[in-house]
Amino acid sequence: MARPLRIHLTGGFYHVTLRGNHQELIFRTVSDRALLNSIVARALLRYQAKLHAFCWMSNHLHFLVEVGELPLGMVVRDIASNYARAFQRKLPTTGHLFERRYHATLVDVDSYFLELLRYIHFNPVEAGIVDDVSRYPWSSHHAYAGGFAEPWLTTEFGLAMFSPIRQRAHAAYCEFVNAPLQNRRLDETKLGIEPILGEERFLARISAPCASRLSEESLSELISEGCARFALDEAQLMSEVRSEATVQARGWIAQQAILRGIGTLSAVARALGRDRATLRYAMRRYQKLV
Repeated sequence: MARPLRIHLTGGFYHVTLRGNHQELIFRTVSDRALLNSIVARALLRYQAKLHAFCWMSNHLHFLVEVGELPLGMVVRDIASNYARAFQRKLPTTGHLFERRYHATLVDVDSYFLELLRYIHFNPVEAGIVDDVSRYPWSSHHAYAGGFAEPWLTTEFGLAMFSPIRQRAHAAYCEFVNAPLQNRRLDETKLGIEPILGEERFLARISAPCASRLSEESLSELISEGCARFALDEAQLMSEVRSEATVQARGWIAQQAILRGIGTLSAVARALGRDRATLRYAMRRYQKLV
C-alpha cells in the first residue's frame, strides 16, 4: 500500500509522533531529555517553527508543532538525526534509534487544539506510568498549569483559548485537562493514520490547494536513498563538506527529484540547505563523472 502524501501548509499545526526503533528506549538518563530539549530549541529556531505542546515518553515523542514556510519533515529530521547521533555517541550501539517514518496529522486547531493538548499531556496516565498528569515531569502540562515553562515552548496561543487573563487561563486549563473521560471528543484512532483531522469546512479548505502540492515525504525518502547510494549519512550530506561523494550525492538527488517530478531545484536546495547555484554545479559534476 502506498504511503499517504505529507501535506505542507504554511502556518499549519501538526501532531507528530516519533517512535524508537522496535519500540526501544530513546532515553537512558535524565540528561538525555535535557539534551533533546536543547536540540529541539535549535531546530525550532533554525526552521522558524513553534512548539505548542510536548510529552517525552520513554520510547516515543509526542509534540504539537506549528510550521512556517519550511516543511515539517525538515524540523523532525533535524531533531531525530541530531539527537540520535548524540545519544549513540554515549553507547556502543549502531543502527537507527528512531523508526524511519514519523507519524504526523495536520490539525484543525479551531476544533481540536484543546482536545489534542489534553491528549498529549495525558499519555503518561493512559500508559499507566503515573496516576495524575501533574506527576509526569517531561511534558508541557506544567507550563500550561502555571509552572515552569521552557523558553522554546509557546503557550500563549493555547492559554488564550481559556482566558485572556493568564491566571484564569491556568486555572481553566487545569479544570479542562481533568474533565471526565466521557466529555472528550477527540478520535485518537485518527492520529497518525489520517493525514488531516478537522471539521468538514477545514477539510474542504485544505484539500483543494494541497492536492497539487508535491510530497514532502517523497523528497525525504529520496534524500535517504541518495545517502544509501553514496554511503553517506544525512549529517554529512547537510554539512559544509565538499568531498567528491557529497557533491555527487547532492547532484544525484537534485537530478532525480526533477526527473521523477518529486520537487523543484528550489525545493531540493531548501531541503539540503544549499543554494540553487551550488546544486547546479553538483548536477554538472555528477553528470561529468557518470
